[in-house]
Amino acid sequence: MDRAPLAYQNEQFLDSPDARTLRILAEYHEPQSRLRRHNIQDTIVFFGSARIHSLETCGTEKAAKIMSRYYEDARELARLLTQWSDGLPSRRHRFVITSGGGPGIMEAANRGAHEAGGKTMGLNIRLPFEQMPNAYITPELNFEFHYFFMRKFWFAYLAKALVAFPGGFGTLDELMEVLTLVQTQKLNKKIVIMLYGREYWEEIINFKALVEWGTIAASDLELFHFSDDPVDAFQILTRQLDELYLKAPVPGDEQTPAIAQTRS
Repeated sequence: MDRAPLAYQNEQFLDSPDARTLRILAEYHEPQSRLRRHNIQDTIVFFGSARIHSLETCGTEKAAKIMSRYYEDARELARLLTQWSDGLPSRRHRFVITSGGGPGIMEAANRGAHEAGGKTMGLNIRLPFEQMPNAYITPELNFEFHYFFMRKFWFAYLAKALVAFPGGFGTLDELMEVLTLVQTQKLNKKIVIMLYGREYWEEIINFKALVEWGTIAASDLELFHFSDDPVDAFQILTRQLDELYLKAPVPGDEQTPAIAQTRS
């Protein structure tokens, strides 16, 4: 009689509902192992629409041309931040530009970092219509997830800053989850949050109305910054990161494994 397969080599079992917890754990441990191997300490995450195109590919439609400036601004901001972070004295890769790995603003962020000669990460999600990773992700930092919540975990776990460009349901979901984690103090770290494109964000979300209706505190409006210019955004982000993590680093931050801390 032939030997039965080892449980961890049994593909039929691993693809079954009974092995769901193993698949979830794999989406935690495999990225953790790879990030340690490639010496990644922390990240700056870019969120934004997959439907915004670069200036050279946006076509002739007026709305698309207007929105293309956000692609170019994300690209330039990522380039500036990567040049800055690559110049920091560190044994690890600091503030690595990270996106959802797909097209649009995600591509722009990875592209800007790539053009600056730095490492850049993509956390892709496997969807029925096959969102494909963009061409600018550093190959060893190209991740693919089945579970949205594990992908979102890795967005938040390493991030020291978040930049949200105009986007749709996915961007709103990701932004609100991070804002909620910060508001409720579920992140055991400071994170700099920037909303890029004040006109867009203040039309999409009436933050003042949330205060007036008493559903958030007035002080919650201090959880994020606005910017409309890549140089201005760069200056705000680097000044905040310098104050929080470079001038007065978290005790043990340089000695601990290259994984940020959250409260369990």
